[in-house]
Order: sequence, then C-alpha cells, then structure tokens
Amino acid sequence: MQEENTFPMRINKYLALQGISTRRGADELIEKRRITLNGRIAVLGDKVQEGDRVEIISGKRPQKYLYFAYNKPRGVITHSPQGEETSIDEAVPELSAQGVFPVGRLDKDSHGLIILTNDGRITDRLLNPNTEHEKEYVVKTKLPLRDSFEKHMEAGVDIEGYQTKPTKVQILGEKTFAITLTEGKKHQVRRMVVAMHNEVTDLKRTRVLNIKLGKLNAGEFRAIEGKELETFLKELGL
Repeated sequence: MQEENTFPMRINKYLALQGISTRRGADELIEKRRITLNGRIAVLGDKVQEGDRVEIISGKRPQKYLYFAYNKPRGVITHSPQGEETSIDEAVPELSAQGVFPVGRLDKDSHGLIILTNDGRITDRLLNPNTEHEKEYVVKTKLPLRDSFEKHMEAGVDIEGYQTKPTKVQILGEKTFAITLTEGKKHQVRRMVVAMHNEVTDLKRTRVLNIKLGKLNAGEFRAIEGKELETFLKELGL
C-alpha cells in the first residue's frame, strides 16, 4: 500500500519531500540538533503539521564539504522510496556513508545528473523558485516534433493553468530536443510536452548550472572540485 504524503507526517519524511535530504540524512541532521520545529530543536519522531515552521540551523562548517555529480539510473528514487523501490542511499552506499544527500529531484522514470553533497547551504540557493539557475535536459518524444514546437516551447506553454517561463530549446532530431529551464515545477518538461500534444519517452538531465553530466555512465559518480566547484559555488553566491 502506497504511503500518503499528508499531514501530520514525520519530520524526516517532510524534509525528504522538501528536497532537503534523504530520510536517513534528515535523521542525522536531527540527531546533530541542526533542525528546528516551530522554533525549538526537533527530535527524532517529531511530526509536522501543515503550516509548521521547519528550519535548518547552519551550524559550524563541517570538516570538509563534499560535492559529487551522480548519473542517476532509471528506477532509482531520489526521495522517499516506497516498498521495494531503490533509493540513492542504497544505489551508492559509499557516498551516503559520507553524509551526502541529493539536492533536488529527478523522478523515477527519468535519469541523469543529480548533485550529491553534505553542504546544506546550497539546497535553498539552488532550488528556490526565485532564483533562476539553469538546468538542461535531453528529451525524446513518442511522436515527431511539429514545425512550431521549438517556437512555442521557448515562448512558454500553459500547463494546467500555469504559464511556463521562456526557455531555450534546441532541436536535435525528429523526436529529440534539448531544453534549458530556469524553474522547476513538478514534472515540468513532461507536462510541457503533453501540452504540445506529444509524450516524453526518455528524459535525461545533462547539466545543472556549470556542472555537466559528461561521460558518466548510469550509476557512476565523480567528485566536483577545482575550478568547476569554484565556479559552481560562485554562481550560487557562496
């Protein structure tokens, strides 16, 4: 039976659904007294009611911040796996053991770049809807792309009453295109394609800001460091 995402819910589940960390990572943050619930230090097992204020205490800088680019395979769940679904913790235990967590989401049927880190500072800076940070995807569709597809997608389309922001689209083939978004509505690319009377058959994220998936195979990861890391943090204002 699928677990419902309704209030009240355990605080570790709430943090996972918000894209802050995995449930395991949330428990670690709580144990380290880094989470507050309505102004008090949260404890394991706390439940969040709708409208409650949950905040992260920045705390002291860890001995070393870690950043990784991970090529998430299809079927791996970024947050709140159900039943026998495979979580990122299980897929790359050597990284989860270092206390890193995924920043943002990539749905079960999608694959590609996910950033894993133990630096809680970057979560809001990267995911906040008021910040327009670029994320690039390569998309394959069920039907050939119409001649007007690029023009209409770039201008923004209506997805169930919401007008998407202008974006960049590059046609790569009869049924393939690349799109660069600066916002992150739930299942946005898939919903945009449906609005254009088509259907996504494959969706791969290839870039977040200056971090590129590159030649990483599915399930592989690499450290983000040096000039690449310096540029990434600078773009986030860190």
